[in-house]
Amino acid sequence: MEQFEGRIAVVTGGGTGIGRELVRQLSAAGAHVSMCDVSDANMAESKALADKEAPSGTRITTFVADVSDETAMLAFRDHVLAEQQTDHVNLVFNNAGIGGGASFIEGSREEWDRTFDVCWKGVYNGCRSFVPLLVASSEGHLVNVSSVNGFWASLGPDRAHTAYSAAKFAVKGFTEALVNDFRLHAPHVGVSVVMPGHIGTSIVLNSADILGHRPEDMTADDLAATRTVITARGMDASTFTDDQIRGLITTMGELFRDNAPTSAEQAAGVILDGVRDGRWRILVGEDAHILDQLVRETPEEVYEASFTARQRAAGGVGIDL
Repeated sequence: MEQFEGRIAVVTGGGTGIGRELVRQLSAAGAHVSMCDVSDANMAESKALADKEAPSGTRITTFVADVSDETAMLAFRDHVLAEQQTDHVNLVFNNAGIGGGASFIEGSREEWDRTFDVCWKGVYNGCRSFVPLLVASSEGHLVNVSSVNGFWASLGPDRAHTAYSAAKFAVKGFTEALVNDFRLHAPHVGVSVVMPGHIGTSIVLNSADILGHRPEDMTADDLAATRTVITARGMDASTFTDDQIRGLITTMGELFRDNAPTSAEQAAGVILDGVRDGRWRILVGEDAHILDQLVRETPEEVYEASFTARQRAAGGVGIDL
């Protein structure tokens, strides 16, 4: 799909980060865009930004929906059909995600399942709701956002990262399987799997809100566990006060957003260029390219400390949550 003008696009997780930038850039290119998110306030800000840059007559709509809830996603579909006055869509970006569910062994099942459901089931529900509308178009393209954690199930050897990685592996495998499925049964619809590295988004801060891990709500057990994790990463946190721990958690989320090697704006641009070029596999960020190469070169080493050292030496230290 070489141009977006006049197309109808759907974006999940449009309230912040890559989702917001997709909304902005698509609408600026003349696409009519419908977004969903769990935060009405964040979407209102995205819409205001997009409205300033979009050509006159561009339709930009918002809808509050939890992507892990199929009923909510079907309601979002109905909203799109009504508000865009259409019987089809041309572009679907299953972008929404959260980080959490680190340890399958020691973590809570509730957090593990919530993370997996948003990151995997959100994509599945998005496809069940909107792929028929892509098929109903004369030209369509589906974009599912995975992660470098879709081919490397780790954040390094010092911490577990199971729910997010499992979900992103599922997204990658499902989307790759759709390449042939679409070619056989809907050849006018393209598909892309996106694998970002470390992108400057608020996923750390937003995930804490969604999963009930806001610093101000941390229990004594939460604080003790966080001290242990921080110390394991090389900073002695045994003398930190509770408020210092809470402040550090907020600072880490802000640094993840503000000091990333690739901005959300840049990431959205790479994704849209990939769609224009018809690429089914889109890596975002130099760190993602480096990690992809290293995993292919030494697949048996990827979960060893030596691999992390090679990754750092190659400059691929940034990773997405």
